[in-house]
Amino acid sequence: MKYLITLLAMWTSFNVVQSQSGQVGVFQNNSDIGNPKKTGSAVYNQTDQSYTLMGGGYNIWFERDEFHYLFNKIKGDFIMTANFGFVGKGKEAHRKTGWMIRETTDEKSSHITAALHGDGMTALQWRVSAGAAMRDPQDEIFAADSSFNIMQIERIGKKITFRAAHTGKALEIIGTHEMGNLPDEVLAGPFICSHNPEVTEEVKIWNLRIDQPVGDAYNPGSSGYLGCRMETINVSDGKRLVIYERAGRFEAPNWMPDGKKLLFNMDGSLYTIPVTGGEIVKLNTGSANNNNNDHGISFDGKLLAVSSQRQGLPGGGSSVYILPLTGGEPKMITEKTPSYFHGWAPNNKEVVYVAMRDGKTVFNLYRNSINGGKEVALTDIKAGEHVDGCEYSPDGKYIYYNGNHTGTMQIWRMKPDGSGREQITFDKYNNWFPHISPDGKWIVLISFPLDIDPNSHPSYKRVMLRIMPVNGGEIKVLAYLYGGQGTINVPSWSPDSKQVAFVSNSGK
Repeated sequence: MKYLITLLAMWTSFNVVQSQSGQVGVFQNNSDIGNPKKTGSAVYNQTDQSYTLMGGGYNIWFERDEFHYLFNKIKGDFIMTANFGFVGKGKEAHRKTGWMIRETTDEKSSHITAALHGDGMTALQWRVSAGAAMRDPQDEIFAADSSFNIMQIERIGKKITFRAAHTGKALEIIGTHEMGNLPDEVLAGPFICSHNPEVTEEVKIWNLRIDQPVGDAYNPGSSGYLGCRMETINVSDGKRLVIYERAGRFEAPNWMPDGKKLLFNMDGSLYTIPVTGGEIVKLNTGSANNNNNDHGISFDGKLLAVSSQRQGLPGGGSSVYILPLTGGEPKMITEKTPSYFHGWAPNNKEVVYVAMRDGKTVFNLYRNSINGGKEVALTDIKAGEHVDGCEYSPDGKYIYYNGNHTGTMQIWRMKPDGSGREQITFDKYNNWFPHISPDGKWIVLISFPLDIDPNSHPSYKRVMLRIMPVNGGEIKVLAYLYGGQGTINVPSWSPDSKQVAFVSNSGK
């Protein structure tokens, strides 16, 4: 199907769009199913990109259903993820909301539903054929203290997987089921049912994303890149906003010093865009015109470091350059290749980067003055190891980085001379690209799933953005997304340490 219509393109001059039929937000269809006594409706709020659903209906059970439904027709595989929260205490313990994948709009249609109930029950439930009785597993999950509030449903062929999480926690599998008779094109989206024909219930939904993934055999070089979204997230409440979308590749946002714009790379060039969305503007980087996703701004906000490809040289020819943040002709810092920038020193006179040198087949971390001189190796790892993502803390006491010294990829730090190496994260995930908040209190990082090679940070995976105290401690999930390479390769905190910018992906 065509790449999902962008949120920005669908915004109107009104702050809130309400409808009882037709398009709402990213959804092309909005209607009651099964003729419930209480008519439902949907509201899309463009300010916070949230949805509010109201609906009635006797139930979604037995041989027929009554509820209110927002949905699109989607072909092939997809992942739908969002935060769900009932509004008010409600009148029915068995009111329900969540995700539904449905064959038709007929009240007796086959479907499979990832359902969150008002009493805390969370279950995967289904009807195998039109008019058949509903089924669910024996191991329904109840949250005694609080309900799951993040829900995700994924379709891969005929297999449906339902995952859920509490705020700040990793998604866990609630249930899986093979729906053998599902057609390639299905109806999919969120719903609400009051479980009482005389009552209307309400749910708010935010951070809603519909992603169309690709398999492991997908080759961007021959098949083209997936679409991208530029997003910002508030680290205190986890609310995300999409500010720009494109049916091609862009990557790695930096937050500009004034807090009003983002800088990112696209098609070999660098561009800025307002953090509220709007027109993109190309930055003049002179002869450095084949830029990749490793770039960053000096602590004083005056200089920009970029990594740009030079044709016909080892490792793709990436070299580190610096230039004024306002644009201009760059100055080369690393003659040797490959070299990939990752961080500035707080003194604004040195940069740290990842490079492969002297015929070795592994990357190491290096430091060099922007005024010339001999580069200093900060690590000397053995074959099979990998280090990346080096970045100074704002106080200059440490360089943080990711390394697989203990098997999985974890976050480490060392002194600026490479001594005193210590491990910061110790969990089961493969953790990459630690970025330190400007106030020096937090690290944001990207975590890849367990089945990914620790040395690899590929595109197009179900990944998490996570946050932790800078000296170690509990790691909390900020966002669940489809992404990876290019999502958060570079420093991307807002100057006030309240937000982070990143890129997520979706298929066509």
